[in-house]
Amino acid sequence: MRATQVPAITGAFLFEPTPYADERGFFCRTFDADVVRSVGLDPHAFIQDSVSRSAGGVLRGLHLRSGAGEAKLVRCSYGRIFDVVVDLRADSPTYHNVATFELSGETQVTLYIPAGCAHGFQALTETADTSYRIDRPHDPAEDVTIAFDDPELTIAWPLPVTSMSRRDREAPSLAEVLKHRES
Repeated sequence: MRATQVPAITGAFLFEPTPYADERGFFCRTFDADVVRSVGLDPHAFIQDSVSRSAGGVLRGLHLRSGAGEAKLVRCSYGRIFDVVVDLRADSPTYHNVATFELSGETQVTLYIPAGCAHGFQALTETADTSYRIDRPHDPAEDVTIAFDDPELTIAWPLPVTSMSRRDREAPSLAEVLKHRES
């Protein structure tokens, strides 16, 4: 497994495993504490794992946490997703940058998203399973959602949206969220 820094988002990393394939399929390590530690992250900081299953075209996000934020490791364990990270850390040299990735069950690449960044994804295949490993317990009172189609972000989602939660559909603009965070 190797770690690669994401140029567009300071502090974000891609963890790329080395799959071993044969006639049965493949095997790969999807988390390695030593590799995580090698880029300055504490592997023991991640305390909660979750998984979502999405049908093709489903869009989830853009989500972030208020307060101290939430760092997370995200991996598509089955299918393919179009993954988006938006740097909303006011003191970051990559503030307001948007980075997009295709994560898939074929590659098992894991994306590390630093606290203070918004995250969302769209399922590109009929079924897409996405795994999350977060660094603090989920508190719904800290959930923040930004409109997926905010014109300031100009995210080119690859498919028409087939479904999304009411919260995501009714999300405020980035400007509204940032104004609220500053007050």
